[in-house]
Amino acid sequence: MVPEAGVRDVLDELQRLRARVPLLSGALAASTDGLVLAHDTPGVEAEGVAALTAAALGVSVRMTDATGRGGFRELLVRGGNGYIATYAAGSSAVLTLLAEDRINVGRLHLEGRRSGARIGRLVDAALERVERPAPASAPAARALPPRPTGTPNRGLPQRPT
Repeated sequence: MVPEAGVRDVLDELQRLRARVPLLSGALAASTDGLVLAHDTPGVEAEGVAALTAAALGVSVRMTDATGRGGFRELLVRGGNGYIATYAAGSSAVLTLLAEDRINVGRLHLEGRRSGARIGRLVDAALERVERPAPASAPAARALPPRPTGTPNRGLPQRPT
């Protein structure tokens, strides 16, 4: 799980994103298995949205694989009252945005992709710090092997910004 300091950084990014894009009504960062990392979703049950995001992600990854379109990058759903957009965020997280129907979809994608990349870096760095080997002064503790770098989850590639 992401340490508290990492969660605060992710929440700060979500709040900055909502300040930059006024027609966003909510922003949520979650693990790929549906656990909420941080959210700014007034009036919306974050846990339910995270769980549904994980389900949609599973279908999206299978669709991109089955059609030869490469790894998952983003998903856009349009409802009668607005949009739900999900973006890959590093190797183990996703960013889901709730937007009003009047939003400029190009701007939504631009800001969502950038924030997804930032959140991905924050989450991956926080996880790397947690998994870092113990210092040599603690010989009794067994260190975990370092996470491979440069090989993100096959289903969630890094998106260039």
